[in-house]
Amino acid sequence: MADPQSNAPLRADAGAPTSGVIHVRTRLTADFTVLSNALAQRRGSAVTVGVAVYILSLPDGTSVSIAALCEHFTEGEILISRALNELEEAGYLERRRERTPTGQIRTRTYFYDVPGGDPDPEPPKPRRPREQPAQTEPETEVEVEVEAPPLQLAQADPRAIAVLTALRRVDPRLVLSAQEAARLAPAVSEWLGAGVEAPQITQHLTARLPASFLTRPAAILAFRLRETPLPVPPSLPMAARPTVLPLQNCDGCERAFRAPEPGRCRECRSGSHLRAAV
Repeated sequence: MADPQSNAPLRADAGAPTSGVIHVRTRLTADFTVLSNALAQRRGSAVTVGVAVYILSLPDGTSVSIAALCEHFTEGEILISRALNELEEAGYLERRRERTPTGQIRTRTYFYDVPGGDPDPEPPKPRRPREQPAQTEPETEVEVEVEAPPLQLAQADPRAIAVLTALRRVDPRLVLSAQEAARLAPAVSEWLGAGVEAPQITQHLTARLPASFLTRPAAILAFRLRETPLPVPPSLPMAARPTVLPLQNCDGCERAFRAPEPGRCRECRSGSHLRAAV
């Protein structure tokens, strides 16, 4: 049974402890979350407990993807992903890939107050009244998302991935998940293939960023990569062609030879054909 809450201040003669925490209780009638002590006092990572409490406080249908959680917490996707995995291993969280009647694949996330629960995998469908449009009931799961086929980070260009993961060193807000990096890598590879150096790409993606982001950093980076025209690759210098001298008729022997101006050929100038004739 939960301890009764009281708005009255503690008195010195009420047996208050002389050390440790002393709770000053306030009776809450709205905007509060009930959670078990087993979860709140779970040993291990404080990030894991914080993520669990935050998810429990959210209304049904709120996205709890890694990207959504990174927008709320200051921790990066690695710590957030690790916290979700720990909660999944402990039985508090379950992610299911389910197919809808229309053929779409959705990931539904279930979060349990106490591990070991079993939500109804197929909630009853509402009946359709005659001559009235079908009514749908709100989802009871914590998260309902439509997922695209996952992109393989290992198949992306490692040079492009290196450029994208290094962006956070310039601006700590530019934290990308593995899926976001794999999605942006082809555009960065195209820039690298066009002759743009990695420092130039970093400068272009991080210059004059807004003070606050209204969307995920990946969306801003994708816009810049898509809307900025690729630079024209430098043209290779053409090899200089040798100068072709015009043909001239030798004034001495009438033979043809190449020279910039009319005159005698080399043999006539040196007199070698005369010696040969003698």
